Amino acid sequence: MSVLDPTTLVGFHTWLSLIAIVAGVPMTAALLKGHLSQRWNGLFLSTAFATSATGYAFPFAGVLPSHVVGAISLALIVVAGLALYGFGLREAWRRIYAIAAVLAFYLLVFVLIAQLFLKVPALHALAPTQSEPAFAIAQALALVVFLALTVLAARRFGAGVPLPRPA
Repeated sequence: MSVLDPTTLVGFHTWLSLIAIVAGVPMTAALLKGHLSQRWNGLFLSTAFATSATGYAFPFAGVLPSHVVGAISLALIVVAGLALYGFGLREAWRRIYAIAAVLAFYLLVFVLIAQLFLKVPALHALAPTQSEPAFAIAQALALVVFLALTVLAARRFGAGVPLPRPA
C-alpha cells in the first residue's frame, strides 16, 4: 500500500497534511497583506486540526516527539479557532490569530521536512539519522523563514480593522 493511499490511516493522514500545507500558503499570503481569506483559513484550520488529531491514532508506546509536536499544533489551532470564530478577531485576538495560525503552519512544514528526509532517498542519504548538518540546516532555514513570516503577519494583519461578525 502506498503512503498516499487515502483508504489507509497513513494515506488519509498524509493527504490531510498536504492539503493543510497547500492551504497554509494562501492563508499566510493573505495575512501578510493584512487580509483574511475565509476559504483558505477555514480549510487550513480544519485540515491542520484533523492532521494533528489523526496523528494520535497510530500505534505507539510512550510519548514520542511527534506527540509533543501534535499537542503544540492542536493548542495553536484551538487558539487560532477561538480568536477567529469565538472572539471575531477583536482587539488583541487579531494578532493572536495571525501568530497562532502561522506557527501551526510552521509545525506542519517542520514535520514535512522530517518526513522528506526519511522518505526521499536523496535526502535520506544526506541525513540518515536526521542529526546531520543537512537536516539541521533545512530545519533552521524553515524556522528562520517562519519566524519572519509570523512577525510580519502579526504586524500586518494584527494592525488591521476587525472583521464584522457573521450573522
